[in-house]
Amino acid sequence: MAALAPALAMTACGGGGGSGSGGGGVGTGPAAVCVTERRVKVSSAPEVSLQVRDWHRPGIAGPVIVLLAGLGGNARYFDGLAPALASDFSRVVAISRRGYGLSGKPLPVQSATQHYEVDDLVADLKAVLDDLALERVVLAGHSIAGNELTRFAGRFPARVQGLIYLDTSFDYTVDGDTGGEELPTNQAFAEPVATPGDNQSMQAAIAFQRRKFKAWWPPLEANLRDALDVQPDGSVRPNTPESVETAMDTAAHTFSPDYVQVRAPSLVITALFADNRDLFSWLEMPLDAKTEKDAADFLRIYRRARITDANRLVAALKTPHHVTLDNCAHGDFLMEREADVLRAIRFMTWA
Repeated sequence: MAALAPALAMTACGGGGGSGSGGGGVGTGPAAVCVTERRVKVSSAPEVSLQVRDWHRPGIAGPVIVLLAGLGGNARYFDGLAPALASDFSRVVAISRRGYGLSGKPLPVQSATQHYEVDDLVADLKAVLDDLALERVVLAGHSIAGNELTRFAGRFPARVQGLIYLDTSFDYTVDGDTGGEELPTNQAFAEPVATPGDNQSMQAAIAFQRRKFKAWWPPLEANLRDALDVQPDGSVRPNTPESVETAMDTAAHTFSPDYVQVRAPSLVITALFADNRDLFSWLEMPLDAKTEKDAADFLRIYRRARITDANRLVAALKTPHHVTLDNCAHGDFLMEREADVLRAIRFMTWA
């Protein structure tokens, strides 16, 4: 898929809203949600521009919310949630961080994490807010984006009206509390890896990815399409180079956030898995006796660790606002439990 031209800004209105839509808009007529596709230059050395999707519904007053996806995700991940939020926020902005989607992907050369440290991502975020003339925003981040939320709020407190941690971790450098038990190892738990056949076409890639989710949602497909390049023979390949993927993952998991500097009101939303479909959707049934026992033990131990981790995050933020959504998966709870997520966000009164 070709990148956007540097100065391109395209706007579309209308269509259906929510996670069942492609994110074009909500409703019809003057109250429809409009989305503008932008490209914002955030760096000159190296030159990097980011894909930005900007939703608004005419006549809506209120704060601005900025959405950041997790590791490997891009702005299209929010194609369902964003237009739904446009009823409560004057603007809803989703950003594809550098390295992903249609954003620039500078290669790390001088070090394994060059260009992808958390401070690089925070500088990009500030550059986007400056370019869009957004002085103060509510920041919402999924998974590793919690690092960017915490760092940005600590460095630029005047720019942050509120924070929403969407199933993020307290500290990716700290091991989870397993209660002294070891997580069982079982080859069946390994996430499937795409074969050449899985990348022979876009439809084959979609079919492969569907195996890794309980349900396949339009925003997941839109996210996937922006993460793949179509080759002349119709095959596809990830448009994020392996060195960039490694750099982002390494930088994210070696950053220890400082919550002492965070002053903005915060909401923590935790997604808790309850069964194999939440955590190992690719397991083929029926399970053999060993795999069934290993899966039950893994779920029990890992669930404990996730609960403890979420409580650490809530305590560090000193927030009374913590919502736990049970029986859902980390990767797509924003779609499966969209109504619950919206309810939690709408409960907040941003100072």
